Amino acid sequence: MKRIITFILITTIIILSCNTHSENTEEGKVLAQTYCGSCHIVPAPDLLDKHSWKTYMLPRMGVFLGIVEHDSLIDVLLEDGPGRDIVKQSGIFPEKPMLSAEEWEKIKTYYIVNAPEQPYAAPTKSITKGLKTFDVLIPEYKLSPPSVTFVKFNPDNTIYIGDANTQSLNVISNDLKLIQAAKVKEGAVWAEEFPQELLLTVMGSFSPTDMNSGFILSLPKVANRQPFKVIDSLQRPVHSSYADLDGDNQMDIVTCEFAKWTGKLSWWRNNGNGSFTKNILRNKPGALKAYTKDLNGDDKQDIIALFGQGDEGIYIYYNEGNGKFREEAALRFPPSYGSSFFRLFDFNGDGHDDIIYTAGDNADFKPILKNYHGVYVYINDGKNKFKQEFFYHLNGAYAAIPADYDKDGDIDIAAISFFPDYSKQPEESFVYLENDGKNKFTTSTMQDPTLGRWIVMDVADYDKDGDEDIILGSLAFEVIPANGLVDKWVNGGIPFVVLKNKTE
Repeated sequence: MKRIITFILITTIIILSCNTHSENTEEGKVLAQTYCGSCHIVPAPDLLDKHSWKTYMLPRMGVFLGIVEHDSLIDVLLEDGPGRDIVKQSGIFPEKPMLSAEEWEKIKTYYIVNAPEQPYAAPTKSITKGLKTFDVLIPEYKLSPPSVTFVKFNPDNTIYIGDANTQSLNVISNDLKLIQAAKVKEGAVWAEEFPQELLLTVMGSFSPTDMNSGFILSLPKVANRQPFKVIDSLQRPVHSSYADLDGDNQMDIVTCEFAKWTGKLSWWRNNGNGSFTKNILRNKPGALKAYTKDLNGDDKQDIIALFGQGDEGIYIYYNEGNGKFREEAALRFPPSYGSSFFRLFDFNGDGHDDIIYTAGDNADFKPILKNYHGVYVYINDGKNKFKQEFFYHLNGAYAAIPADYDKDGDIDIAAISFFPDYSKQPEESFVYLENDGKNKFTTSTMQDPTLGRWIVMDVADYDKDGDEDIILGSLAFEVIPANGLVDKWVNGGIPFVVLKNKTE
């Protein structure tokens, strides 16, 4: 009889415990939607494994809610120097908790209980070594360590290479020899050519920072003019666009200040006297790339921009005239996606701009493989509403550029990864996706895809023979697990390769 009573008591305790556990996870889900959803898309627990949630993500999430579980977290998240003061003054990390300790525990329970035990185990892809469409050209010019932040084919058959380590903008000839190198401080990331000047966007710091050490530099093409800063004190800008946004026939500027915690997307009104007035469009970090284009046919230049770093997504800023813009979310992504690149491109030939997008930034903590990293194509319905039509899984994808590379009438894709699965499939570093005409793709790569660690790319007919060539820029960086690749990149000093298209 005692055994029966004991069994009933134990069973009752287990049932009550399970019910309480279930209630806590459900309450935690509701609390996550309330508190996390106020800043970004609420991430699903299955986006990361239990260890990643418990060790990395949840403690950091807590700081944004005013809950500091470990004093050392502040030092991990905040840099030393002026950038630290900027973040503290912003109030992005609340000084007092926004919810109770009990509520926070319920959020943590929801994520840890529902997350998978192990990280995503990526299946091996079939990527053929050897490119039938391209010859791989390796320059004699070397940089050790290669720290390339920018590559661009130019109309005059030269190539721009920005390098963070040497803090330079290098001009390379069409036979891949160094013509000129200009000191421009750390991190030249974008350049726009104009008749009388080159406007160069410089991060100021390659490493994540909130310090306002970035700028846009004018490099004059006319005699007796010295370089000067067009816009100064930017927070780690990574891209700029140029257009007349207010209809006064003067060129305005859009800046993407990625920063770390306090960046922003802004447009700068040209005052006509060499000065610009800043107008903030989105006061959040992670602005990566912005294009200016009339997206709704009203003869006004709109802005479409990609954000990573927290509230990830692609946002359209419709130009309503008189310097006013209306924000509309085109696509939104969870904060773990690691948005890295996008480009407008009419993929299906219907006359409307579609979006090709990559998710793959994996540098916030020890890299783990993610099944949602890769190349996405979103088709425009003609009213700037976008629906996913294509996905290619690519660990650590960093850029993807569509073009008819083999001149057979359909669209192929060239893609790079900065965080490939180096332990099992380094072939992911560069992948050429060849379209069979029905949007089914075969994949191939270079014979040695680890000649560099590819972080940037550009596409153009640089040798003017009628087909699209590719340039890849390398930035040497630690690899986990260590496998000798960093030494290979540093000792080899290959800053870029050109994939010369040999289609005839």
